[in-house]
Amino acid sequence: MPQKSTNMKIWTKSRKRTLVSALGFLLSIFAILCAMFWERVFDSIMAKEMVLRPNSQVFQKWKNPPLSLNLDIYLFNWTNPADFRNLSTKPILEQCGPYRFVEKPDKVDIRWHPENSSLTYRRKSFFYFDVNGSNGSLSDEIITVNPVALSAAGKGKQWDPVRRKMVDVGLNLYQQKMSVKRTVDELLFTGYSDDMLDMARAMPLFGKDVEVPFDRFGWFYTRNGSADLTGVFNVYTGQQDIKKLGQMFSWNYKRHLGFFESYCGFANGSAGEFQPPNLTPKSIVKLFTPDMCRTIPLDYKETQIAEGIKGYKYAGGHRSIDNGSLYPENKCFCGGNCVPSGVMNISSCRFGSPVFMSYPHFYQADDFYLNQVEGLQPEADKHEFYMVLEPKTGISLEVAARFQVNMLVEPIRGISLYENIPRVFFPMIWFEQKVRITPDLAKNLKTLPYVLLGGQIIAGLLFLIGLILLCWYPIKYVWSTHKIQEIKVYPAENGKAINSKQSELKILETEKKTPDSSPLLEKNSQLKPAITPKSPKRDTDANDVNHK
Repeated sequence: MPQKSTNMKIWTKSRKRTLVSALGFLLSIFAILCAMFWERVFDSIMAKEMVLRPNSQVFQKWKNPPLSLNLDIYLFNWTNPADFRNLSTKPILEQCGPYRFVEKPDKVDIRWHPENSSLTYRRKSFFYFDVNGSNGSLSDEIITVNPVALSAAGKGKQWDPVRRKMVDVGLNLYQQKMSVKRTVDELLFTGYSDDMLDMARAMPLFGKDVEVPFDRFGWFYTRNGSADLTGVFNVYTGQQDIKKLGQMFSWNYKRHLGFFESYCGFANGSAGEFQPPNLTPKSIVKLFTPDMCRTIPLDYKETQIAEGIKGYKYAGGHRSIDNGSLYPENKCFCGGNCVPSGVMNISSCRFGSPVFMSYPHFYQADDFYLNQVEGLQPEADKHEFYMVLEPKTGISLEVAARFQVNMLVEPIRGISLYENIPRVFFPMIWFEQKVRITPDLAKNLKTLPYVLLGGQIIAGLLFLIGLILLCWYPIKYVWSTHKIQEIKVYPAENGKAINSKQSELKILETEKKTPDSSPLLEKNSQLKPAITPKSPKRDTDANDVNHK
């Protein structure tokens, strides 16, 4: 019976050691796997949450952005139009504004396409004039280049002399001038009527060569409350690949838009709301702009902090607005009219009107443009186009979308209004839409780095606990064995050394036999002590003698 109990005890200890060691091993392996794949697991969970699907939180914020959007518009007032034919005098421009409009955007006509994980929609926005946020009123009068006459002359430049003469007759008949004076309201959203437009719409003499889509002219005419101007977007939902979330598949049901040659004509890049996740400083952010019918690439510039969140700043540089003079791959953006770097020819996108886009005040453009006019002063803080993105999710922390509309005024043979004039890329208007993430929305993003770090810390703690459990019994066994086998050398007895345990046992046996083994005590222990009584009298006599 005692033997059976001993076996059970040994078996229990052995099982305990096995279980503890196995638990430590499993914890260590789990911790290693957690440290290796925690980020992937996190990315997978985040990807599922960010996919565009009906009635999800991401979908609602995408459809109706919670951020306040302001559109600031600046117009250039031409102060010396009478001197334009004087080749020794430059146009003098005066910037007016900003005229601020509050934008309320929405997505309409949404249709889902599960066959390729995409959706189709239109953009619809309402704009409300912000009096307090503006520097001026909608009744301010602005003198600028006549865009209607210039568009007609620019179109006639491509035609044969006979049809070009007809354009000249029309300009003279309706007494068109080089410049016009209109209110801010007319130049922007309300628009203004023009006899040339009415004539072209009523008498389409030139057939399909002349497209007149509007009955009035205004830079933002028909944009307010309409979903037609910006076209039909088809973007990926991210269901199959989160990297494609919000990326363009087609625009107006076309993958190649036909406005530019080769790969420059494809609809690609982000539609604006989403950017690819897991961005790096080597990434290139691409933004599709329907107003220019093309994609604008943005390059990494620096790392910034927005509302306590680290973000990568991607800005438009020389490559973004080059026509092939600096970057040969941009040659297909030339559009048949290759000009120095700094402006983008979008005439094909604007019904043949000689429209060229640039950054405000010709920022980062060739000095050729800035030297043509007076009154411009490019500054990075005011005129740079950039996006600050949270690199893990691609969510925008801050965006400053800034572009300037310019029209090419040049001599056109056969059209009297445009003969004997200088060739000038004339600034007309520039706009800025700047938005920054709110502190409330930033709170959720701030937790992402801590979640990633927390996963790594937990993995480290689990690995440490597993390592302790795995090594507990081996360390305990080595320590106890070392303690038992520790040797302390004593004087040899009969030529043999004894260890500490043997010495202690021998001492204890000796102490039991004779508590005190001193030889002197053994001899004195056999004698009885003699006791001599003292005499008080003798003591007194001795003291007397000493005193004498």
